[in-house]
Amino acid sequence: MANDYGDWPDEGELVVCVITKIKQNGAYASLEKYGNKEGFIFVGEIAAGWVKNIRSHVRQGQRLVAKVTRVKKERKSVELSLKSVSEERRREAMQAWKNDNRARQLLKIVGERSGWSDDETATTQEELIIAFGELYAAFEESVIDNSAMEAAGFEGDWTKTFVDLAIENIVPPFVQIRGHLELVVTTERGIEVIREVLSSAEEAASDGDETVVTCHYDGAPRYRVEIRAPDYKAAEKAWEAVEAAVLPTIEGAGGSATAERA
Repeated sequence: MANDYGDWPDEGELVVCVITKIKQNGAYASLEKYGNKEGFIFVGEIAAGWVKNIRSHVRQGQRLVAKVTRVKKERKSVELSLKSVSEERRREAMQAWKNDNRARQLLKIVGERSGWSDDETATTQEELIIAFGELYAAFEESVIDNSAMEAAGFEGDWTKTFVDLAIENIVPPFVQIRGHLELVVTTERGIEVIREVLSSAEEAASDGDETVVTCHYDGAPRYRVEIRAPDYKAAEKAWEAVEAAVLPTIEGAGGSATAERA
């Protein structure tokens, strides 16, 4: 699938375009993502039903979502359709376009603060897209999981700037934090006590579908806690609930317990 400036769109792809000229038989549109290549929307593809006046449906300078119906590279022409795009898909495509633009602006700021050249910024952008699928996804994943950049193989002082900007500017669908517990109970029921305590902690710290807490065995005496929540405030509150449910209970059973946020 085409994914960079100057390339050609695929037939069936949804593109964001800007109306540049309106004629009697249709409208011309500029495809910004593809080097401002020109597309054409025939009057019959403007809207469902009879179109008496094109200008009552589109206007010059208007940004719209269209479906690519035909690409003729040899003639350097792209045919588009507006009526083939449902309202739901139009909203999704427009939001994706806004997200991509926002991500490019944020990466530009990262480059400016890091002293990069335009080529260095472009190279980093390509590497992030390869690693995360989309540039916006790199920022979003960095908010959800602050270690996402490191896990994807990126390193250097610029990654902190990247993550900080992501946290300041991106509202993710959820965030994820991790912590570790070291639990030791040497009594005969030690393993059973730890299992019951972790189960109780998951239940006490979780909040329906909004906040979900799961505990995982990483090898005695270490246990990993993963928390998924709508925001960091809720996630930290859940972590505090885990500590409150686990530490005094383990110590009360004659064991030892420590907790550390990852």
